[in-house]
Amino acid sequence: MARAKKSEAPKIDIGAEIFSSLRELEKIKGIPVEYMVERLKQALTNAYRKDREDDRDIPAENIVVDLSEKGLFMYLLKTVVEEVEEPSVQIHIDAARKLDPKVQAGESVQIPVDFHKFGRIAAQTAKQVVIQGIREAERGIVYDSYSSKSSELLTGTVQRVDPTGDIFVRIGQGAEQNDAVLRVSEQIPGESYAPGDLIRVYVLEVHRASRGPLVHVSRTHPNVVRRLFELETPEIADGQVEIRNIAREAGSRSKMAVRAAVEGIDPVGTCVGPRGGRVGAVVEELRGEKIDIIVWSEDPCEYVRAALSPSDVISVTLIPGQKACRVIVPDDQLSLAIGKEGQNARLAARLTGYKIDIKPASQADGE
Repeated sequence: MARAKKSEAPKIDIGAEIFSSLRELEKIKGIPVEYMVERLKQALTNAYRKDREDDRDIPAENIVVDLSEKGLFMYLLKTVVEEVEEPSVQIHIDAARKLDPKVQAGESVQIPVDFHKFGRIAAQTAKQVVIQGIREAERGIVYDSYSSKSSELLTGTVQRVDPTGDIFVRIGQGAEQNDAVLRVSEQIPGESYAPGDLIRVYVLEVHRASRGPLVHVSRTHPNVVRRLFELETPEIADGQVEIRNIAREAGSRSKMAVRAAVEGIDPVGTCVGPRGGRVGAVVEELRGEKIDIIVWSEDPCEYVRAALSPSDVISVTLIPGQKACRVIVPDDQLSLAIGKEGQNARLAARLTGYKIDIKPASQADGE
């Protein structure tokens, strides 16, 4: 590419002041200086194109903005030719040599731009670009912040309840405050909230939106139970006890399978806590939802047996070629094993991944 000849451009000696302001902005809002420098360059480029009614077709790449702590310079880049066909991007060699006597045809010359003469409309355009840049940067920072919080349990304040039943929750602090949406489908049946109430929610996902990140949260996700036990049980948080699986029907009942990762630890007793304090705190947070905690086992038969708690089980037999099993229970335990409306058996099947066929002992003996 032919070299560009450069002549002196009008200079605004405010580079140090601009960078000082940008560094302050970075401290307050976390917006990188480099990002705002590019937005300022874009703002000045747009302002020049807006101010030049006769040269609106000037490509943005032909406008050079040099912004550093040494100062602010602006040039229009044109190609030197002997016959001008595109005035917006070309300059006659005679005119170019008034700027640089040594310039040759085919080279580029930087024509100084006096941005002191920018009009009111151009200045407003530049201002809008900078403001928009700040807004976009803030939204990007908040989006990144909440993206990193996906799958976390957060405490928020109910802002309003929509007529549709959706609840809008304010989460985060300071500059990272943002509204989250708790859809009706993600609310625990029977719960009700009013503006000002504190609520714990699980971050499902974060989407980019025109007005900022759109955070979707849940109260019904099985990981709500997981995160609550992690908060209440240090042994889970530090890896001594592992939660293997959770099956949940929010607001009614959950089953959680746990195992000890360290010998000598009772995983169920650890989660229950002294005098039932740990599991009690979780149940209270979930407004009375029952929680069965069982020991996970590599043996499918033992796992299924435990999952059907609190009922007694006589035997568990795997069905060859299928991920299913036949379970025999005492006659007086049949309704307990199945549960109200089949809930106990349904949750046990979801927890273990096995289809469970439950039979009373009397019927099994007859067969």
